Amino acid sequence: MFIGSHVSTRGGYIGAAKTALSIGANAFQYFPMNPRSLATKVFSLRDAEACAQFCQEQRMLSIGHAPYPLNPAAGDDERSLMVRLLINGLEITGACGSVGLVVHFGKYVGKDPLQGYKNIIQCLNSATRAYRGSSLILLENQAGEGAQMGLTLEEMVQVRKLCEHPEKIGFCLDTCHAFASGMWRGDDWKEMETRGERLDYLPHLKAVHLNDSVHPCGSRRDRHANIGAGYIGNDHMRQLLTSRHLQHLPIVLETGTGRDGTHREEILHVKSLAGKGDPR
Repeated sequence: MFIGSHVSTRGGYIGAAKTALSIGANAFQYFPMNPRSLATKVFSLRDAEACAQFCQEQRMLSIGHAPYPLNPAAGDDERSLMVRLLINGLEITGACGSVGLVVHFGKYVGKDPLQGYKNIIQCLNSATRAYRGSSLILLENQAGEGAQMGLTLEEMVQVRKLCEHPEKIGFCLDTCHAFASGMWRGDDWKEMETRGERLDYLPHLKAVHLNDSVHPCGSRRDRHANIGAGYIGNDHMRQLLTSRHLQHLPIVLETGTGRDGTHREEILHVKSLAGKGDPR
């Protein structure tokens, strides 16, 4: 299995990969650009390609995370900016050899919810028309805090199906978000697995954000807890981690760091829940 955590790019993209390897991870997530800004980034192709080569040599998988302000559901006046940012993020993750760029489903504040979905599809269409690389847009499910979109498997699947290039779009499952939204109760992974297969969600699942939840199921509150320290718990995480659909995906922690300032201990804990040793 490919298990790891979010890591800093302070030492560049190759530095992020080396940091991940040093803490016992063979998967990691990073921010391709400033996570709080809507500014595009001029990046070092040499750095990105060094990251890709290192990951290939070490048999590691990575995903990038789009800046938080990137909103695919934004209206016409902001769409060109969102599309530019999406393409820039895909160019960087593609050069780094990453599976894809994780993008929050989106937030729409208008009166007609249907327009929000149309905006997402139009934004994704514009980006996938222009981007020619192999990195995927990975739509991430939402918790329901401040946004009532992207809370169900049906929404995720339907938006992808309605896009011009669905083959360039996959999914990232956030376990805390799924629990908070009520999509997953924790004790019903087999049911969710059956639904995910029937709806054509799981065949396009490309990454997992593995987070426990500070708040109960259905709370609509997005607060990550360390694995086993929240309402989801170790037993329910174990059921998820042993699913055949997750065996070859990057599974990334977005939780608080341990006593040494890294996720080293928690990665070992997740590996034990999955019944796996170090695959290298």
